[in-house]
Amino acid sequence: MWAKLNQSMLEGNEEGGEGFLDEESDGFCALSATQSLIVFAKPIKFAVLFTFGNLLAVGSTAFLFGPVQQMRMMFDSVRVYATAIYLGCVVIALICALWIHSKILTIIAIICEVCALIWYSLSYIPFARRIVSDLMFRLFDTEL
Repeated sequence: MWAKLNQSMLEGNEEGGEGFLDEESDGFCALSATQSLIVFAKPIKFAVLFTFGNLLAVGSTAFLFGPVQQMRMMFDSVRVYATAIYLGCVVIALICALWIHSKILTIIAIICEVCALIWYSLSYIPFARRIVSDLMFRLFDTEL
């Protein structure tokens, strides 16, 4: 991947050759074939590592702002529900992975955790949750 990126940046890709993000390329944010195999072959291991990684990512802002300010921001009246749902999904994902040992429930819990993390992250961007809510209503509205 990095060789392909360097090649496309250095050569300028003017001869119509294969670019870095063509149809066959997955892009920067996609899972590779090995990573997607790990998600579905060993979802319990993935869930534990993914959940602890998310907790470390959210907790890393406590290093920047300080733990008291981080807790104050997390439990602000604007995002208290998003925080509670996210933390609940984290707990449910860990329970499904470590205690119940159900692969299907673990995958469902991880999907819920990702959705809750996205919603929690959107709470820090002004009007982002409103825009996403309006977009979802427009995309999935069943009235004709």
